[in-house]
Amino acid sequence: MKTVLIIYPHWVPANLAGVQRPRLIGNYLKQFGWKPLLLTVDSKYYEETPDPHISKTASEDIEVIYTKAYNVTKPRLIGDIGLRAFPFLREKALQICKERKIDCIWIPIPSFYTAILGRVIHDKTGIPYGIDYIDPWVRDITNQNDIRAKLSQTVARTLEPYAVKRAAFITGVSTPYYWPVIERNFKTPPVHAGMPYGFDPNDHKLKLEGLKMPWDGIANCKPWIYAGAFLPNSHLFMDCFFNAIKTLKDNGNWDADIKLYFIGTGPYPAKRITAYAADYGLENMVVEQRERQPFLNILNYLSQADRVMLFGSTEKHYTASKTFQCLLSERPLFTILHAESSAVKVIQDVKADAYLVPYHEGDTKSKIVDGIIDVLDSFQKDESWSPELQSLDQYSSKQSAKVLAEAMDKVLTNIK
Repeated sequence: MKTVLIIYPHWVPANLAGVQRPRLIGNYLKQFGWKPLLLTVDSKYYEETPDPHISKTASEDIEVIYTKAYNVTKPRLIGDIGLRAFPFLREKALQICKERKIDCIWIPIPSFYTAILGRVIHDKTGIPYGIDYIDPWVRDITNQNDIRAKLSQTVARTLEPYAVKRAAFITGVSTPYYWPVIERNFKTPPVHAGMPYGFDPNDHKLKLEGLKMPWDGIANCKPWIYAGAFLPNSHLFMDCFFNAIKTLKDNGNWDADIKLYFIGTGPYPAKRITAYAADYGLENMVVEQRERQPFLNILNYLSQADRVMLFGSTEKHYTASKTFQCLLSERPLFTILHAESSAVKVIQDVKADAYLVPYHEGDTKSKIVDGIIDVLDSFQKDESWSPELQSLDQYSSKQSAKVLAEAMDKVLTNIK
């Protein structure tokens, strides 16, 4: 069996979205002839609060080797664990490659700085490496036009070409995420493949007994929930969403028992969701908890909610990996996404697009609001939600593992 060294500085019990990438795909790689060997950082160096349950979701097939990192200083100068752990990951990776037979190296990013390790290790060992784009490294910062964001992108435009120049393969959560990287840095495209985060159906079988719901104790509450980070390019959608609810409410077409929950939205720097609600006098129906929630808590919240909401991005490359969590909750789903997002195809494939509002570039705010009004009017009354979830198999993490295995097999064949 071939071995792939996966380098990712966070691992369970960390509950970051990026941890799901090596976990979901690593859980199934052995079925396709590849043993996953994960190099990561000991959790005592993490800044994040550990998730007491998430370790239940990682397969024993994933062998894990830990290294250390520099601690976060006070004042906090460097938080990125990819930077704090870089020399230790480099040393340990080279040791592993010297002592064991490693066929390929696969590095999901962010942390973006760990991508450099692929080039460094390849130059010393000749082992082919691939970089996996969970998020774009060089990206649009229109809504983050501050000094920190500008500096970050200057660094990205300098380091990315070095990191990817000798990569044998490029992967990502969708082709649009990584294709600009190939166009910028390769005359001839390397082996490449897009595969979504997907989902592990076993995750949704893990029920947490005695878990308190965010809406427990609120009488006559119909909870609608959005779970996950609030994105920099979701602000237009949120403004239009509350505008639409205000219109429905003013016309007597809104159920007063509905309460909107935004859970784990994160420390985003721009206007708060609650501020958008307040703009339309709707703050009393909104609860926002910005702190990241344990992964299995989120799955249980979704399955117990009255309705589920998914707000995407005005950027078409956004894949909305949380789409699968929402669909597998088996609760009626309201979505607003760029019409060309790959998540739209997923939703359409399982016939769950009855309450989808597609966004097209150039759409005016009034057009978006009107579209949301039409959808929400019937969404709040739905009693017959029955998507064809069996069609999701093509998007499972098992299928994504198969795609990655085939890409690495192709790399090895090309070398021969």
